[in-house]
Amino acid sequence: MPASTPVTEFTWAIANLERETNDGYVFCAHYTVNANDGTYSSGAYGSIGFQRPDDLIPFADLTEELVVGWVKQALGGEEKVESIQTALQAQIDEQRAPSKAAGVPWR
Repeated sequence: MPASTPVTEFTWAIANLERETNDGYVFCAHYTVNANDGTYSSGAYGSIGFQRPDDLIPFADLTEELVVGWVKQALGGEEKVESIQTALQAQIDEQRAPSKAAGVPWR
C-alpha cells in the first residue's frame, strides 16, 4: 500500500497592526501564513490596508480571528486565500520531491 501524502495545515496570524492613536482605527495589518505538513514547511508574509469602516470596533476589543477575517476579505476573499495556500503547498511539494538539484557526479 503506498504511503499517503501528509495533510498540510495552514495557519493565518497577525504579526502587527498599524492604527491611528486618536480613535484606534486600524488602517493596516501585517499578516503571516504558515503551511506545515509535519515534515516540511513554508510561509508567506504580507501587509494590507483597510478603508475606514462606518463603525469602529475599539482597538482593545479586536481579536486575531477578527482581523484575520478582515485580511482575507481585503485580499479578495476565498479565491485569493486559496491561491496563497496553493502557492505554499507547491513549495512544500517541491521540498518533498525536488525537481532540481545541484552538484557534480564525481564527488
